[in-house]
Amino acid sequence: MELCRSSALLTGSLGLVCTLIALSTDYWFEARGPGFSLHSGLWPKAFRNNIADYIHATQSLLILAAVWGLVSVTFLIMSCIPSLSVRGSWPLASSIMAFAAAIFATVAMVVYTSERWNQPQHPQVQTFFSWSFYLGWVSAVLLFCTGGLSLGAHCRGPQPGYDTL
Repeated sequence: MELCRSSALLTGSLGLVCTLIALSTDYWFEARGPGFSLHSGLWPKAFRNNIADYIHATQSLLILAAVWGLVSVTFLIMSCIPSLSVRGSWPLASSIMAFAAAIFATVAMVVYTSERWNQPQHPQVQTFFSWSFYLGWVSAVLLFCTGGLSLGAHCRGPQPGYDTL
């Protein structure tokens, strides 16, 4: 149980950090052409009033993923403190929150990927996804791993019965 809980805490913390870095950086998409190089993220500076709906959806879903990831990590930390630990309840709650965060992150990444993928290309401009985008996908995978490891910690933990009363 300790190995699962410790691993879940590590992957959850890494997933939360990756989500926050992906949210706050401007290297989701890059464009290179003859004599110029541009990059953009989820918080475009140029056209504040004319931001595409898929950007708003991705922002909202990743913020929700970060909040649920933070709650999941908090529950895992609480499960490590003996005075706060209620047998078996914190890892299960953490697992539910981590899976919710992973689903939000995955949906956000799918929305962004599908919308960017379908945009028209200019023949002289090379466009590609950049490192912030890939960090968003890594965070989704790490949050799924956190959910699985938290569930493993819950299943391997002591079950209530007469001997624990």
